[in-house]
Amino acid sequence: MKHLILAAAAAFAMAGAVSAQDAAIGTWQTEVDDGAFAYITIAPCGAAVCGIIARTFNADGEYQSENLGRQLVIDMVPTGAASYQGQVWRPSNDRIYLGKMDVDGDALRLRGCVAGGLLCSSQNWVRVE
Repeated sequence: MKHLILAAAAAFAMAGAVSAQDAAIGTWQTEVDDGAFAYITIAPCGAAVCGIIARTFNADGEYQSENLGRQLVIDMVPTGAASYQGQVWRPSNDRIYLGKMDVDGDALRLRGCVAGGLLCSSQNWVRVE
C-alpha cells in the first residue's frame, strides 16, 4: 500500500510538471524591438521549453531575418503554475540573459535580467497559435 501511495504521488508530481510546461507551448508574437517583431515557436526541449524564431516582420511586412531558426528562449524550466526560469537571447545586442517567463492564457511576459535577476527588461507577447 505504501508503494502505491508513493507511485500515485510521483505520478501527480510529473503531471503537474507537464501541465506547467504545456502553458507556454505554441507560437507567440513578440513586441516590436529595434523596428521588428517575430513569431517565436515554443516547444518542449527535455524537461524545459525552448523557443525558436519562426517568422520575422518589419514595417514592410514579413522578411527573412538572419536570425530565423535561432533559439531565443533557452531551457526555460517550469518553476510553478505557468512560471519558468532559464535564459533568453536578445538578437539586437547578441547577449544572453537570465530569463524569467510567466504565462496567463494567451499572454506571456518574458523578462531578461542581469545582476542575479535584480534588473530586468521585459516584453509582453501574445499567442498567435
